[in-house]
Amino acid sequence: MECDYPASKKNKLTHPMDIDCTVKEEATDAGSTNQHFHWSQWQLLDSILPTGGFAHSYGLEAGMQSRMVNRPEDLGPFVVQVLENTGSLLLPFVYCASKSPDAATWVKLDQLLEATLTNEVSRKASMSQGSALLRVAASVFTEIQTLQDLRQTFLGSKNLSFHHAPIFGLICGLVGFDHETTQRAYMFITMRDVISAATRLNLIGPLAASVLQHQVAADAERMLQKWRDRGVEAATQTAPLLDALQGCHAYMFSRLFCS
Repeated sequence: MECDYPASKKNKLTHPMDIDCTVKEEATDAGSTNQHFHWSQWQLLDSILPTGGFAHSYGLEAGMQSRMVNRPEDLGPFVVQVLENTGSLLLPFVYCASKSPDAATWVKLDQLLEATLTNEVSRKASMSQGSALLRVAASVFTEIQTLQDLRQTFLGSKNLSFHHAPIFGLICGLVGFDHETTQRAYMFITMRDVISAATRLNLIGPLAASVLQHQVAADAERMLQKWRDRGVEAATQTAPLLDALQGCHAYMFSRLFCS
């Protein structure tokens, strides 16, 4: 049987490669720069940035050897105490440096913090992390000329200590962080480094560390709101026992961390 079917019209299928997917680039140079700064901001907080922060335990190792931190349950209150002391003592230097990210302000803040810190162990740890952060930032963020000038002019100078808090605030200001985000970022890296030290000291495991960091975040935010946007004249030590613990770190016979 012959069946004559009507000739079907030939449908033209559009191949995906034929679709014009070109996007008109209308972004201005300023917009592109702001987008680039977002990536720089995230990189500054990345743990892979080799600033030496993971070489310090913020007194946790000394606290464990002195039996002040015996169990995983003791770690949470210890971290909160570290955050309280960081907020009261160091956050003002971070804030003032980010508010005026220039060489003159940074030099004054660095010298003032050098005179403020009486704990030799924490003072050396701050100097070590700060100088490392400046070297890394100048090498990574080559588009920021101020960092290149600071590195060439001051790195190696015996008149400056390169403390971490003013350096961190300065760099955050230069890469476009606002003041509140800068201070929150400093509290975050402090919390992150203490909890990371706890995992390497085998006090808690990696999963428990992540859970603890999530739980302590509310306390960190509370400390931030309590101590944010304060001048350096308001900087104060709120945890003298923690300061004493850190000072004992150099006298321990066996130790994993520098502080």
